[in-house]
Amino acid sequence: MANFSKSSVPQFSVEVYQNEYLPEGGRDVNAIVTVTSTGGGTTGGVPLAGRAPVDAGTPVQSTNAAVVLMVDCSGSMDYPPTKMRNARDATAAAIDTLRDGTLFAVVAGTHVAKDVYPGDGRLATADPGTKAQAKQSLRRLSAGGGTAIGTWLRLADRLLGAADVDIRHGILLTDGRNEHESPEDLRAALDSCAGRFTCDARGVGTDWEVKEVTAIASALLGTADIVADPAGLAADFTQMMENAMGKEVADVVLRLWTPVGVEIVFVKQVAPTVAELTGRRTEAGPRAGDYPTGSWGDESRDYHVCVRVPEAGVGQEMLAARVSLILPPPSGGGSPQTLSQGLVRAVWTDDMAASTSINPQVAHYTGQAELAQVIQQGLDARKSGDSDGATAKLGRAVQLASASGNADTAKLLSKVVDVVDAATGTVRLKARVAEADEMTLETRSTKTVRVKK
Repeated sequence: MANFSKSSVPQFSVEVYQNEYLPEGGRDVNAIVTVTSTGGGTTGGVPLAGRAPVDAGTPVQSTNAAVVLMVDCSGSMDYPPTKMRNARDATAAAIDTLRDGTLFAVVAGTHVAKDVYPGDGRLATADPGTKAQAKQSLRRLSAGGGTAIGTWLRLADRLLGAADVDIRHGILLTDGRNEHESPEDLRAALDSCAGRFTCDARGVGTDWEVKEVTAIASALLGTADIVADPAGLAADFTQMMENAMGKEVADVVLRLWTPVGVEIVFVKQVAPTVAELTGRRTEAGPRAGDYPTGSWGDESRDYHVCVRVPEAGVGQEMLAARVSLILPPPSGGGSPQTLSQGLVRAVWTDDMAASTSINPQVAHYTGQAELAQVIQQGLDARKSGDSDGATAKLGRAVQLASASGNADTAKLLSKVVDVVDAATGTVRLKARVAEADEMTLETRSTKTVRVKK
């Protein structure tokens, strides 16, 4: 990790929204922690035009960002033939979006992985010349072979690991199921790559497995989505690369410190998507643990923290948790930097109105997390032939989407069920549902809307 000058570090703020009042004997404290980063993602990396490709294993000077594009070149990419052409065009568009000075490589993925540009385990530095060479190399990509995504990720990790940069990012495109390696092999690759680089994953068409693609994005703190029509790949790849170029700080962690006797129930990201972080804790000293948040540019995210405090009497109060944003020390040594922090409190009261009031932010995101869960449960029930279970779960999803103003999810649900009454969640399963519509709902089920403050 490179050091940041004051001019290049975004300013982070932490705001805590909670009802701190508990009834006598109450123990669970919920808080929504809003983290906002401003002032980053606008200047980009320092252009280092003209740098020669770098051998893997030989550190290079920091250019702020390195990106590896992993393109599925398995045999199924030839059906229809336009799919491979669209993938090449999309990769070319992403290359055009690279900021000069960014280190990059292109990987062709089949049952093996091959770095097709610049090749030989190297990274190239983006400038007009290398971008043109990279786009020229895309013309040699052709479909053939199987799919073993873990090998693609491991090669990307080796390439990115050679770069002394702040931001390491992958973009992965697949159109099929990971049939040429075991689920355990993919899981091992994800475990190996987690924390080393972030990765956005995209499924094109409808022959891929949603849970595989979303698991990749979840493990590597990136985004997952469907591009049902291959013609939309170029626009999607351009947007992904623009977002990657907007990142300025990597490896920021959410550090949760709790007093003696306080248990952590869960920590999860709840906006812009729902992502479970509880099991990803790494210890960070006495009663403190770090939860990964990935890379940041100009953006804001919300986290739901729930802790369980010891019982106390009316009139007692305590600090239930301290939440800090920490920038770990650079690889060469030094001290971690606290970017911002907020406090979660607990106050016991006999005022029933105060202790039973649910904070609007907590209530909203509790509903959004349930919305993501019942969509997954409903779709799983539908696939297994449990019509009653699917109707109940998807009906509850419609009700939650309507109540929270999540219009995008409500629109996706309406392609899977006929909505009789959104307010009560009364729905009927559609007799016929396009596969792309069902996969889109499943892939985007974790997307949330921000609470209206």
